[in-house]
Amino acid sequence: MQSTMMNVPLTTAAILRHGSSVHGSATVRTLQPDGSVKVASFAEIGRRSAQLANALRGCGITGDERVATFMWNNQEHVEAYCAVPSMGAVLHTLNLRLASDQLVYIGNHAEDRVVILDGSLVPLLAPVLPHITSVHTVVVTGGGGPHPAAP
Repeated sequence: MQSTMMNVPLTTAAILRHGSSVHGSATVRTLQPDGSVKVASFAEIGRRSAQLANALRGCGITGDERVATFMWNNQEHVEAYCAVPSMGAVLHTLNLRLASDQLVYIGNHAEDRVVILDGSLVPLLAPVLPHITSVHTVVVTGGGGPHPAAP
C-alpha cells in the first residue's frame, strides 16, 4: 500500500540538502547593527554550513559532543543551526541575557567542547570562558573588531 509517509528520516542534514538544492536561490536576510541588510542565498548558507561542520570536525568534534552558541539571531547563527546537528553533534544556545554564574553552570553541565561566539559579544563571554572547563575551542564569527583582553 502506498503511503504519504517519508521513507527517510527527516533530519537537519536532509532539510539542508533539500533547501540548498531545491530552494537554493531563496534568501536569508540579516539586519546589521548599522541598518544595512546582509543577504545570502540558501545555497550559500548550505555551503558555509558545510565549511563550519568541516572546521568543527577539524577541532575534534565528533559524535554527540556539545557545541554552544553565544550569538545574535543572524546568518551565522542559522549556519551553526544547520551545521552542528547535520554533523551529528549537539547544538545549544547560551542565552545572552543570563548572569555569568548561570552561563558557567550551563556550559559545564553540558560539557561544551566548542563555543561559537559572535565577535561583538566577546566582552560578555570572555570573563566566563576560563570557568567552563570543558571548552577547548572558541570560534569567533562576524566583524566584531578588536576587544580589550579579558581580565
